[in-house]
Amino acid sequence: MLSFRFTTDGANNILKGPTQKTTTMAMATHLLRNGSTFWLRRSRPSTLARCLHLTACLDKKVAFNLSDIGEGIREVTVKEWFVKVGDIVEQFDNLCEVQSDKASVTITSRYDGKITRIFHSIDELALVGKPLLEFEVADEEGDEETSSSSSSSESDVESVKTAAAAAAGATIDAATGGRLITPATPAVRRLAKEHKLDLAQVPPTGKNGRVLKGDILEYLGQVPAGTNVPHPSMQAGKQAAPAAPLAAPPIPKPADRVEVLKGVRKSMLKSMSESLKIPHFAYSDEIDMSNLMKFRAQLQPAAQEQGVPKLTFMPFCIKAASIALAKYPIVNSSLDLASESLIYKGAHNISVAIDTPQGLVVPNIKNCQAKNIIQIARDLNGLVERGRTGSLTPSDFADGTFSLSNIGVVGGTYTHPCIMAPQVAIGAMGRTKPVPRFNDKDEVIKAYIMSVSWSADHRVIDGVTMASFSNVWKQHLEQPALFLLH
Repeated sequence: MLSFRFTTDGANNILKGPTQKTTTMAMATHLLRNGSTFWLRRSRPSTLARCLHLTACLDKKVAFNLSDIGEGIREVTVKEWFVKVGDIVEQFDNLCEVQSDKASVTITSRYDGKITRIFHSIDELALVGKPLLEFEVADEEGDEETSSSSSSSESDVESVKTAAAAAAGATIDAATGGRLITPATPAVRRLAKEHKLDLAQVPPTGKNGRVLKGDILEYLGQVPAGTNVPHPSMQAGKQAAPAAPLAAPPIPKPADRVEVLKGVRKSMLKSMSESLKIPHFAYSDEIDMSNLMKFRAQLQPAAQEQGVPKLTFMPFCIKAASIALAKYPIVNSSLDLASESLIYKGAHNISVAIDTPQGLVVPNIKNCQAKNIIQIARDLNGLVERGRTGSLTPSDFADGTFSLSNIGVVGGTYTHPCIMAPQVAIGAMGRTKPVPRFNDKDEVIKAYIMSVSWSADHRVIDGVTMASFSNVWKQHLEQPALFLLH
């Protein structure tokens, strides 16, 4: 318990009533928070004395740990901080945005208080269960142990600052002592650093031996020799001692660089490592897209009226795959090695590879078996838009059962796609191109041919099953009127 005495004179009693209580409490709180224990006195004789007893209100520091965000994610990359040290935040205020292997997540505050420490910089990895920030929150039940802990923390901080300052001073002394410094402006030094050049090796033409930008360009051979006229001070030095012939400039050696895998690339490393454990069975075929091109053109106006600006081939391929999966459900299964059993998936959640600024991602369209081509096209456009803006969520990637990839938008015909475990099959469509073909009358006609490559888990799916599945898929693309039956 701390005791403070506040005195006032009888003639000018400025502390009375509600004002007295408010002012007294404010003054006492100020003294407690600033560690002051002196007496407040007035010069006039006191006629009224009041004693105030308060319990110290201490601040407690709390670590804010990164909670589990699901999907087996154990680490994330910090992409953006919305706060800084010293900011006062409330519950549910946005703190930062983190990027996992699959999606971006915004982290919100669980406390009201002041931020005293941020543990990670932008683009650093943060582990689930480890601290992200440190808060200073009000603790009405603090004791001497908390105070001593706080004092020791402050002492540790001061010692760290002192050690850092000493280290910085040593670095400065070591950097300047015993070394010849070549005169040059910061811009020239930056240019030399970009080209990995030692300024001491560049012949100067500036005043008193200063290296100029033109000297570096001439040294690199980007301007003709003799372009830079030496300063008169340099001319005098040359007359006193004839300059030695210049050696041929060395060829700069490109430097290697090391980049730590993170984000989508790190996720690809994990998923493809698992994929290589699967024995792949490959099957390829060609599809005549001529009829589908005409059918799509007829549907374009109706698609635009229903919110699909451009109807591509991909919704037709997805719906055809869903029809084939209904006939061959083993292709829509997953393998449980622990129990040596197959799990037949009821929903057709077809994953689609999408190229985004962050890399290739594979979200999925849910329940394709219950949707028509226009509905699938709208869902696909939504995934593409969210992928471009980096706003895909973990639910967009969860529970995929079968995959399709349209490599043809980039180029190429046949490929060998890798299965995404725990799925058991994947298909990749190549580029559609016009080629000569014979019709039923042995006449050469122009046909639009698309190639497709399938990969299946040969532990589960045999060649006949995969070929039969492909034939059903092919039949609906070559005879698009069959879509009306589903």
